[in-house]
Amino acid sequence: MNYELTKVVFATNNKNKLAEIREMLAGSGIEVLSLADIGCHADIPETSPTIEGNAIQKAQYVFDNYHISCFADDTGLEVTALGGAPGVYSARYAGGEGHDSEANMAKLLGELNGKSDRSAQFRTAIALILEGDGEPKLFEGIVKGEIITEKRGGEGFGYDPIFRPEGYDKTFAELGHEIKNKISHRARAVMKLVEYLKNAR
Repeated sequence: MNYELTKVVFATNNKNKLAEIREMLAGSGIEVLSLADIGCHADIPETSPTIEGNAIQKAQYVFDNYHISCFADDTGLEVTALGGAPGVYSARYAGGEGHDSEANMAKLLGELNGKSDRSAQFRTAIALILEGDGEPKLFEGIVKGEIITEKRGGEGFGYDPIFRPEGYDKTFAELGHEIKNKISHRARAVMKLVEYLKNAR
């Protein structure tokens, strides 16, 4: 790569995700800009049937319109007994405009009522497009675990209060963001991304 990468846009409006990623990239010499930082207030389309497709779609939109290195992520909770649902629809599982975590959790717990297999995994796909390259690169992170029967813990967001990762007796919401940021699906995908960015500089 013939330029030094110092800034990269994270194509999200989710303040939780932004803070999480900035914390993980602290000290790397790479500044993470938000959509607001570059003056992008568009409702970026997410119409792909896969989480990888959504991540690429979002990154491509920013790259095409703002010509700046960027990455985007999409995350799905994939529950074995539900055939991988809610998957790509995780944020809007309960219908409506989406991002109603309480309604989503209630629906999921209802769907799993009486089912013995509660295994699940969180999967994050990150698509990165760099200036001077233009080809999307994908990074994936997976954390396996199970859906417990009731909400526990006050930290985190999304499905964190009902997801217990393998090897822990607490949910993501009970573990707190410091531990979650080390072991989560997004952390695993971001670690691969950071490794790549550091080597690409």
